[in-house]
Amino acid sequence: MIEQLEELKSRALEHLGRLDALPALEDWRVTYLGKRSELNQILRNLGTLEPSARRTVGQIANDVKRLLESEFNDRRTQIERTLREAEVARERIDVTRPAKPTLIGQKHPITQTLEEIVGAFRALGYDVVEGPEVEWEKLNFDMLNIPPEHPARDRWDTFYVKSEGSLPLGQMLLRTHTSPMQIRVMEKTKPPVRVVVPGRCYRYEATDATHESQFTQVEGLAVDENLTFADLKGTLTAFTHMVFGPERRTRFRVDFFPFVEPGAEMAVDCHGCHGAGCRICKQSGWLEIMGAGMVHPKVLEGVGYDPSRYTGFAFGMGVERISMLKYGIDDIRLFFANDLRFLRQFR
Repeated sequence: MIEQLEELKSRALEHLGRLDALPALEDWRVTYLGKRSELNQILRNLGTLEPSARRTVGQIANDVKRLLESEFNDRRTQIERTLREAEVARERIDVTRPAKPTLIGQKHPITQTLEEIVGAFRALGYDVVEGPEVEWEKLNFDMLNIPPEHPARDRWDTFYVKSEGSLPLGQMLLRTHTSPMQIRVMEKTKPPVRVVVPGRCYRYEATDATHESQFTQVEGLAVDENLTFADLKGTLTAFTHMVFGPERRTRFRVDFFPFVEPGAEMAVDCHGCHGAGCRICKQSGWLEIMGAGMVHPKVLEGVGYDPSRYTGFAFGMGVERISMLKYGIDDIRLFFANDLRFLRQFR
């Protein structure tokens, strides 16, 4: 039995030295120290020996068991430490290495153009105000000199919000322009007034390369004593030079808008041909960028301003159109297609 114990000890320690994983270590414990192990079988058979031999063999067997248990615990500690060190090594960060590049978002080209437009007018002394996208019919049409029978009313017929009963300000609708904020600002502010109004607008349009049912507009309004059309031209020319470059020329031609009198269409010389005529400007040499004019006296009277004392001018531009002209984009639908190949050009 003593020889059997020595052979068992040598075999168990040799086997233990080859282990490097906790599951295999647990199998070793069951094999050499478990209830059905060879060592426990020897301990159970001690009763068959003579008393003198039983004492000697029992002491050796217990020494072997304590040794194997001690070696088992040491080996488990060593394996656990090795596994922890390997895990720490995998998670260690070398702070001296360059960081991995992070994907950073960017502003949409419409947002970039809108901020550039608003920034230009801020530099000219204009305040920036915003208004609701769901607007009253009276503010969107009636108080801007667009009565129900006006042809422009049909042209701008838009998305109405369902409502019940008679409403003092008419029906509600998705605004067709940011011009209602002219009324809201003038009703609450005494002259002088200088504001620009950026925001989303909606019209019942057939979508094509230059039209969408939703678009972003910037409206401008200035009211004070002795404002003239020359002030309007000077302001918009200064804005054009800020956004398109100081070398660009401007042109004003008579046009009609219900809430201004006189009204004008403003254009800049074509960036493609510099006024000579090309495909971009349809051989005209000019690109229209906005409508403008002197605020109609009826609009001033409607908000309580005295048109014999105060005059004003207003203008409005589509941000998408400005962006298209600035960057040479030929289809407005590209702004809303969420195509990264297009959007990444405007980093």
